[in-house]
Amino acid sequence: MSVERALAAHIVCLDHIGIAVADLEQALTFYTETLGFELRHREINVEQQVEEAMIAAPGSAVAIQLLAPTSPESAISKFINTRGEGLQQIAYRVDDVEAASAAAREAGLRLIYDSPRRGTLNSRINFIHPKDAGGVLVELVELANN
Repeated sequence: MSVERALAAHIVCLDHIGIAVADLEQALTFYTETLGFELRHREINVEQQVEEAMIAAPGSAVAIQLLAPTSPESAISKFINTRGEGLQQIAYRVDDVEAASAAAREAGLRLIYDSPRRGTLNSRINFIHPKDAGGVLVELVELANN
């Protein structure tokens, strides 16, 4: 298997799309009341300095993650200040985030973190730098129950 295909071997599916929002309540109202999405999970991630909500269209396996900053120093706050609200990342579920991160590095991709960090519902995450992914922040997410 080529180095380029090594990362692909770890990708299971599209997990979610992250959207940066300034006001989580307002965004939740739009998605749940206007579009009919269902709230699946909500939490404050202290380490990432965000409050987040995972929502999805009824019956959909792919979620949308609404991310609101809890601190002016958070990455989401900086993203909103620089780019405005909107699409922030696309997340792929992987079978093993450490192996996927190693494969990404071996393929010459830069990662945001040296080692995986805690994500939603105690998942383990890392990110491929947008400069190496066509301008898109790519999240690698291993679910906690893997």
